[in-house]
Amino acid sequence: MSAVVLSRDFDPALLQHHARELATAGRFLHGQGWVPATSGNFSARLSADYAAITASGRHKGRLTEQDIMVVDRAGRALDSARRPSAETLLHTTLYCRYPEVGAVLHTHSVNATLLSRRCGSELRLEGYELLKAFRGVETHDTCVIVPVFDNDQDIPRLAAQVEHYLDGHDEVPGYLIRGHGLYTWGRDVTEALRHLEAFEFLFQCELHQARG
Repeated sequence: MSAVVLSRDFDPALLQHHARELATAGRFLHGQGWVPATSGNFSARLSADYAAITASGRHKGRLTEQDIMVVDRAGRALDSARRPSAETLLHTTLYCRYPEVGAVLHTHSVNATLLSRRCGSELRLEGYELLKAFRGVETHDTCVIVPVFDNDQDIPRLAAQVEHYLDGHDEVPGYLIRGHGLYTWGRDVTEALRHLEAFEFLFQCELHQARG
């Protein structure tokens, strides 16, 4: 990796660790069919000021450590030779808002894409045992709200809409972008993957139920 990335503000060994984690996650998620072609983007926190994130245009099923780069809190790349994901601000705003968040995963599954087109501004997930896969949920007898935002190629504007929603609501484990996909997060990559798998199961349940 470029020497400019190995800043003293985070541990280079942590960058290598997260690069391996994200590459492994990419192979798993592509194998599930949740990040076709070069879709999706993944990140992990390095420090209060920096995050590791997938470089733009990389096939997620063939990620290597060299496909993971570093951005600051404003989404600016430390490595001028590569571009981070176009949706980097949707990751960094979560790290700025939630100090406990250690990883963010964005996927483009069929379930998430189709369900987001059927919903209004929110999806209500109620009564499912698997809701307990989300951190802080201890019973099936609850309702998890998933906000749904209209797709927008203006990422700063979309990030501002997400921020506005989160300012006025209880913490959520993820959100949908209409016709686009899912964003979810966790304390680390392992927890974010658990949330993602739970969402995919629940989305499939909702779609099957809607079909009658």
